[in-house]
Amino acid sequence: MLHDLPVGRALRRFRILNGIKQGHVAEHLAVTQASVSRWESGMHEPDAAMRERILAMIAANAGNDADAALKRLVETSSVPVHLVCDATHRLLAASPARAMAWADSADSFLNRSLWAFASPEIVAAEEGLADRGWYDRPFQRLEFHTGHNGSVVIAVLPGTMRWETVPLADGRIGRITTTIASDPA
Repeated sequence: MLHDLPVGRALRRFRILNGIKQGHVAEHLAVTQASVSRWESGMHEPDAAMRERILAMIAANAGNDADAALKRLVETSSVPVHLVCDATHRLLAASPARAMAWADSADSFLNRSLWAFASPEIVAAEEGLADRGWYDRPFQRLEFHTGHNGSVVIAVLPGTMRWETVPLADGRIGRITTTIASDPA
C-alpha cells in the first residue's frame, strides 16, 4: 500500500511553527505566493521536482550533537518506538524492538520517508490532524488503534499507537511513534 505524503499541509505547519510567511517561501522556491497558498489548501499539488524541493526545505534533521540524547533514548529503548520528521515522515531513529518487524536494519531506512508503509488507520489519523490543531502548535499527542499495513518490508502491526511531537535542535518538529499495546496474535 503506497500513500503520498500531504506535502501542502506539512509546508503550512512548517511555516506557522517557524513564523515564515507564504511570500518568503514563494521567494525561496521561485514561485508565486498564490502557488504556495494553493498547495497548502490542497487545491493543487506541486510537480515532482518542486515537491522534492519543498521536502528538502522542511525536513527535520536529528544528526547533530544537540539531538544526540534524544536519538540515543530512541535507539536504546526496549519498546517499539521510532522518531520521524513530523513533516516528511523521514526516519531519524528507531529502537531495536521497532526494527524487529522490519525486513532490514533501521540504519537502512534512515532519512527515508516511512509514509509509503502507512496503514489505512495511520492515513486516517494523519488526515484528521489538521482538525485537531496538530499543525498549529507544537507538543501534540494522539493515541489511536491501527491495523496491519500488509507490508513485509516495514510491517505495522495491529495495536494502539501513540504519536507525540518533540522540537528538534534545527527548529523542526519530530514525531515519536510508540506502540503502546499490541493486539494478541
